Amino acid sequence: MQERPVTDARTLLHPETRALLAADVQKKFPDMSTSLAERGVGQMLAFLAAGTQTAEPLSPSPIVDEFWHAFILHTEAYAEFCDQTFGRFIHHRPEYLDPAIHGGAKAVRARTIDAITAAGYVVDAELWPELDVADCNQCHAGCYDSPNGNN
Repeated sequence: MQERPVTDARTLLHPETRALLAADVQKKFPDMSTSLAERGVGQMLAFLAAGTQTAEPLSPSPIVDEFWHAFILHTEAYAEFCDQTFGRFIHHRPEYLDPAIHGGAKAVRARTIDAITAAGYVVDAELWPELDVADCNQCHAGCYDSPNGNN
């Protein structure tokens, strides 16, 4: 079996836009280091990319979701990025995922990490801390990306 090279998802977005998003999240979380903010942008991009490669609902960690929210607020840049990178707009759907159907939040988050890895992107464990917590019904309002085309 030949291993695929692992890609830093930050390469999907122009450096200026990455810096803008990192700064936006740092305004909300002033104690966040620039390094963590830059990595957070990358994890958000990896999450979005992974979601386009699976029919299963994925869910960002609460901090990764903050970066997604920051990007969505730059609506024109976000829409253009989605169109150019994925060929479609990726909607943010903060909905409850039934644990009986999708597994609990921990299972969905683990599936998300697996999808990011399968898509060939680096996973930064510091930005996915919930993998070490007990299962629950939903995390962070159950936000997820629905890549099924029902967007």
